[in-house]
Amino acid sequence: MRIITILMTQIFSTIMPTLLVTGGAGFIGANFILQAIKSQWANVVNLDKLTYASNLQTLAEIASNPNYHFIQGDIGNVELVSYLLEQYQPDAIINFAAESHVDRSILSPHDFIQTNVVGTFQLLEASRLYWQKLSSTKQQQFRFLHVSTDEVYGSLQPQDPAFREDTPYAPNSPYAASKAASDHFVRAYYHTYGLPTLTTNCSNNYGPRQFPEKLIPLTILNALDSKPLPIYGDGQNVRDWLYVIDHCEAIYLVLQQGKVGETYNIGGLNEQANLTVVERICAILDELAPKSNSHYSSLITFVKDRPGHDRRYAIDCSKISRDLGWQPQENFDSGLLKTVQWYLNNSDWVNQVRSGDYQNWLKQNYENRKL
Repeated sequence: MRIITILMTQIFSTIMPTLLVTGGAGFIGANFILQAIKSQWANVVNLDKLTYASNLQTLAEIASNPNYHFIQGDIGNVELVSYLLEQYQPDAIINFAAESHVDRSILSPHDFIQTNVVGTFQLLEASRLYWQKLSSTKQQQFRFLHVSTDEVYGSLQPQDPAFREDTPYAPNSPYAASKAASDHFVRAYYHTYGLPTLTTNCSNNYGPRQFPEKLIPLTILNALDSKPLPIYGDGQNVRDWLYVIDHCEAIYLVLQQGKVGETYNIGGLNEQANLTVVERICAILDELAPKSNSHYSSLITFVKDRPGHDRRYAIDCSKISRDLGWQPQENFDSGLLKTVQWYLNNSDWVNQVRSGDYQNWLKQNYENRKL
């Protein structure tokens, strides 16, 4: 593929390390970059394809920061990735780039295989070739951190223990299968080539700046528009909820102190049924943005369950707590309140992301799900 010429218009600080962050215009990646720049963790090169869920407006406040640079591109473009590695000489790569929504993977699995499996392989291959040319000191310092999900472990019954790092993989959706495959490639590149990799598997993230196809922002925005609040099946599917800023702090800690070749599970220690999550959002909105004649919970609508819907996820994050000293700072009540307040205060951001494509997807995914 032809490489688009990139003008090197800035010189990064030599005091801080340089990170190549892929998928940095998405939800978790953008929050990580904002935290990295504000806290002066590193200089950041952000490579993002700018798919439907990416949003550069999220990063507008740091767009002119001399320690940040954005390039539009695909992790599957080996020539482009190799060029960026040579130009910026990053000390680490953090791979957030992924198609990540289960419902979309059911409708279009090809996109998930292409980005999550093939794209991760291409990124690993470019990284391996770059790493092998580094000095021995730089090789020892370099890290490739791959951000993954708890969905690779499959589904739990109510009485089952939470997922551990050694829980066997049992993905049940095309999305989960594609992430499981990418995890295996990362592991293989460590064991086969010695590439210094780290993998994190997180639970459901929530917080500011999340694309409104996911449960929490979808519920907030539908409620404010007096639209139905769709809940799959009986609403008793359980997820562990992790506030995105806590997740970003954990990723940085793993990057700094994690043992090469290891996997670290990152969870919020907040298991909640989907119905409970929606009801709590409604209760918060009743206080912060009350309706004059009804409660938001009256909008709750049960819809036909999606295929292969895992019943319960739960993360045992005792390893990262024990080995690295990390604990989530937000409980579900405090994190959810901050999240709802952010969406209420940022209507411009919301309006910008709610495009025609998003509305078309809502219609396609939910219109025919009525019980």
